[in-house]
Amino acid sequence: MRDDRRYHRPLPCPNGRHRLAGGWVRFSKVEILRRGQPPRISDAIPDDVLETLTRPRATLVGLAMDRPHLMGIVNATPDSFSDGGAYDPVIQARALAAEGAAILDIGGESTRPGATSVPAADEAARILPAIRALADRIPISVDTRKASVAQAALQAGAVIVNDVSGFDFDPALPGVVAAAGVPVCLMHAQGLPETMQHDPRYDDVLLDVYDALEARMARAVSAGIPAHRIVIDPGIGFGKTQAHNLAILRRISLYHGLGCPVLLGVSRKRFIGTIGGGAGAAERGPGTLALTLAAVAQGIQIHRVHDVAGTDQGLRLWRALDQNEKAEE
Repeated sequence: MRDDRRYHRPLPCPNGRHRLAGGWVRFSKVEILRRGQPPRISDAIPDDVLETLTRPRATLVGLAMDRPHLMGIVNATPDSFSDGGAYDPVIQARALAAEGAAILDIGGESTRPGATSVPAADEAARILPAIRALADRIPISVDTRKASVAQAALQAGAVIVNDVSGFDFDPALPGVVAAAGVPVCLMHAQGLPETMQHDPRYDDVLLDVYDALEARMARAVSAGIPAHRIVIDPGIGFGKTQAHNLAILRRISLYHGLGCPVLLGVSRKRFIGTIGGGAGAAERGPGTLALTLAAVAQGIQIHRVHDVAGTDQGLRLWRALDQNEKAEE
């Protein structure tokens, strides 16, 4: 890590000269960030940086990344923070698919703060029925840190691996992903779920997470996973305080500089209730939608949510306004 390194965050602008990641957001200027220095805005963008920021992202399991997509959350667990044990996973998966999810993310191990690891056999047994039931209808992502669980899920029909540890937990998982030839989402987390919220600290959370994700991507590529099959997730709430979460969300367009699609998972997180009200997780839908639309305005392509129908409604209204604006130009 170099203290003099410059990071370039594209600044969304309706009439900007450049298209961000080949998508719906335009920009002309970048915010230049350096450790220990105040931000600086410039329209002088290095050629290599501009190429990375504007290059269209590869299609992901048949989904073009030039528009935002919803990933519906299916927790096949008894203890997830929001809805553990509240539904039959197969029924919930079918419902979210019908509500407009583009991808289903099915997990059998809670990674909420304080959660402990689940034996791989138990985790796989929880998720396989839902994967088998829906794999022929909608792309399935398996939410797991474990190679054996990922292998079983892929054999059952899953087509994406979503690892909240970013390949830090199981050294065998990169090989499984590479051999299967499937996309992977690499998330940033500081520490394990058991302890990650015990006083997390960063020198500069925005840039520290960027550097950590960049290192995870390099490790994945060295394991034989092509860069165009990688999605990154800054890991809101995973080893981060409320202040850390907000700092990332304010400038989340920075992560387009990594050159791949960005996934955001803020749905029903505790800080939404702390700031906006909503003691129960199910009461945090409006706050989740507000943060989702703010991230869409910064070009974030994939949004992992519990409430697919409500979020889809919000996106439909956003699209209608966006299309009307373009028609008037």
